Amino acid sequence: MTDQLFNKKPMEVLMKEASGDAHGLKRTLGKINLIALGIGAIIGAGIFVLTGQAAAIYAGPAVSLSFIVSALACGFAGLCYAEFAAMIPIAGSAYTYSYATMGRGVAWIIGWALVLEYLFAGSTVAVGWSGYVVNFLASIGVVIPAELANAPLTFDENHNLVATGALFNLPAAFIITIVTVLLYRGIKESATFNNIVVLIKLTVIFLFIIFGWQYVVADNWVPFIPENTGTFGQFGISGIFRASAVIFFAYIGFDAVSTAAQEAKNPQKDMPWGILGSLFICTIVYILVSLVMTGIAPYTELNTPAPIAVAIDKTGDALKWLSPLIKIGAIAGLTSVILVMLMGQTRIFYSMANDGLFFQPFSKVHSRFGTPHISTLVTGAIALIASGLLPITVLGELVSIGTLLAFIIVCLGVLILRYRHPELNRPFKTPLFPVVPILGVICCSGVMAFLNPLTFLICGIWLVIGLMIYLLYGHSRAKY
Repeated sequence: MTDQLFNKKPMEVLMKEASGDAHGLKRTLGKINLIALGIGAIIGAGIFVLTGQAAAIYAGPAVSLSFIVSALACGFAGLCYAEFAAMIPIAGSAYTYSYATMGRGVAWIIGWALVLEYLFAGSTVAVGWSGYVVNFLASIGVVIPAELANAPLTFDENHNLVATGALFNLPAAFIITIVTVLLYRGIKESATFNNIVVLIKLTVIFLFIIFGWQYVVADNWVPFIPENTGTFGQFGISGIFRASAVIFFAYIGFDAVSTAAQEAKNPQKDMPWGILGSLFICTIVYILVSLVMTGIAPYTELNTPAPIAVAIDKTGDALKWLSPLIKIGAIAGLTSVILVMLMGQTRIFYSMANDGLFFQPFSKVHSRFGTPHISTLVTGAIALIASGLLPITVLGELVSIGTLLAFIIVCLGVLILRYRHPELNRPFKTPLFPVVPILGVICCSGVMAFLNPLTFLICGIWLVIGLMIYLLYGHSRAKY
């Protein structure tokens, strides 16, 4: 049994799967679709919610530097992802790459960690979507009762589970249902919807940057790096790094592009564009938004679920017209994140089931729509329940730790495969090898170290549950 944990999926099998067949996923996505998918996944809860909290609690105006720190970690990992995605253009992302390079055991751990990332990211963002929608509807006179717009459980300041008095988060469940239907019907339809949503939210964000810049008060940037309070991670240099771990959630999603590799028209050329292009565009946007936001409003006032709205309010009537547009942009932005996260999750299940490690029905593809329909329905159902009922206080960091673990494995995988299989065709090569993948491992490990210890405990429990599923099901049914 121990030996089987190191079984690797043969490269010739991966290449055969990558070539596609009559029963496989449909290749309908082009370069623009892939970049839009990446932007759709990245720009969401991070920019509309977490940026202000990270500035107010950890980094001050220097939160823009925190975005650069996180972007560096993502950039190194993104270059490694691009090499793998171009070389092995099939669904599965880091799970598939690790199966080819480090064996079944590591592949299962990464696959299960990606479930933690995508499934709960979708649920978490759905709750954020609910908050913006309830707020927007209230502004036009439509009131949704609090009992139907919040989870019935939450954590108090001592991390005890307490009742909120609510029944169910109905708006969150509603958006999960809509997104699931879109994904069920087809990736092309989902991508078209995502392109429209991405255009809306980028337009709104650029309006905020262009018009907001005129109301920046330079004194709000002084001091740019507030003095440390005496507690590690609260302002100062350590605060910048602590904030980078918190806002890392804002960057997850570019790796979701790689889960759609088997549905790309020309994956060898387009996957690197999709991964690196979306990461670059979003980094620039994040830096500009954080500078404008902390320039308009003092960072101490930004610890709120809607920091951009707070900044707009600081301008008085000057940008009052922009406030409803920001809410619409936030709703659009969060919608696209949910779509890409749930799409990524269904493709992970699909790949694991194809290899025999997960329940076989998850590998079935709809005869008409060409989508993994059973995987989509189950993923949507779980996300719906989680978003409607469960507390999300620590889910942001749980999503981050699952993502960082996957990034580290991908960087290690590039190192291993370059030495073990130098003969393989690599349409895109990670530059400055082996420096880039090594820096990727170091940077992602460093960011992970700043996460809450409770996050590591819950992640450990999650991995134990995954191990039990592997032992009871996947071990005896694995194809490789």
